[in-house]
Amino acid sequence: MMIEQIAAKVRGGGRIDAAEALELYRHASTPVLGRLADGIRARKHPEPVVTYIIDRNVNYTNVCVAKCNFCAFYRPVGSPEGYVLGFDELFRKIDETVAVGGVQLLLQGGHNPDLPLSWFEDLFHAIKERYPAFRLHALSPPEVIHLSRLSQLPVPAVIARLMAAGLDSIPGGGAEILVDRVRKQLHCDGKATADEWLDVMRHAHRAGLRTTATMMYGTVETDEERLEHLLRLRALQDETGGFTAFITWSYQPAHTELGGSEATGLDYLRTLAIARIVLDNFDNLQASWVTQGGKVGQLSLAYGANDMGSVMIEENVVRAAGASYCMDEAEIVRNIEDAGFTAKRRNMHYEILGDPMFRERDVPRMLELARAREDGDTSVPDELVNYPARSRSGKQLRVVPSSPAEPPGPPGPSGPSRQH
Repeated sequence: MMIEQIAAKVRGGGRIDAAEALELYRHASTPVLGRLADGIRARKHPEPVVTYIIDRNVNYTNVCVAKCNFCAFYRPVGSPEGYVLGFDELFRKIDETVAVGGVQLLLQGGHNPDLPLSWFEDLFHAIKERYPAFRLHALSPPEVIHLSRLSQLPVPAVIARLMAAGLDSIPGGGAEILVDRVRKQLHCDGKATADEWLDVMRHAHRAGLRTTATMMYGTVETDEERLEHLLRLRALQDETGGFTAFITWSYQPAHTELGGSEATGLDYLRTLAIARIVLDNFDNLQASWVTQGGKVGQLSLAYGANDMGSVMIEENVVRAAGASYCMDEAEIVRNIEDAGFTAKRRNMHYEILGDPMFRERDVPRMLELARAREDGDTSVPDELVNYPARSRSGKQLRVVPSSPAEPPGPPGPSGPSRQH
């Protein structure tokens, strides 16, 4: 009877509390959860439209001092497998993204002690100079905190400087589970506590930036802690209204220090559905096809999702942990339409941009997601000599050989500018 009472409250548009959410999550049948979540989606989005974005997920460096035990992507400082992408490499990636109708770069990376705040400012300035209309959805809250620590500037000042350089929005990475007991076990509390993650988003929203929110589940957290995560996001959204969307995905255990097993697709659908029910002040939920595959991604549209996320073009972090799903725009649109919806392109703010790009012009099929770099590429970007390094290995890489000629100055219009 209690499940039916809670379900009736949800169907009537009521807000559920932590105890009611736990009762639903643990004891409601999967079809009931799906119907409740789908009903909320339909109320928020009465038109049968499912959106997606064409952008590129670029990881500018894999060097990281955080050493989270669930991450298979990072390399320690000094590792021969560590990399930093050069500005010209990033420009080429943007050119390729624009060529297939892309409008945005999702730019995230490791906490590299040898990339100061000025490197990001120069990169953002250079991108905006070359591509004025292109959007930078960049630097998750832990990366902002890392730059705050490196620069010894408060988080609001770091955000202000990044915005002045061209930052358009902040992705929700690094949230994992917003409970410090979990974060300590995952060795990620040092990069950001739950309060610190939320505080970055609070400052970003106050500064006028929109952001997304995420949850990686399936490591060491309890059901109650998953729901605590959702409730903390809901509370901040009540306060600021700055989140555009929520994305959840399952932990990918392959090649990680933590190990373990991956949650099932059924667990994903139940988690997505309870997120739609709890997060009553979030308009948009994305389907995580990149971890679940295209068919579960399609099924997500019946469990609360109204968006298929990103075409992505490139992916490195999840691939490092063993997942290698790929869907280009044509495949994403086919999944949306086969589920009975109309597919529309959007931007990060969920403004509709138009119909599928591949129906407007020839777009080459993409059968595999690109990588940050080809295997074996250990090149070091020339412009790194213009920025101070903190690590011993970084300083060694940036020693400029003595020469009677003038040392190279900062790149001109095609590269970073030192004028801020």
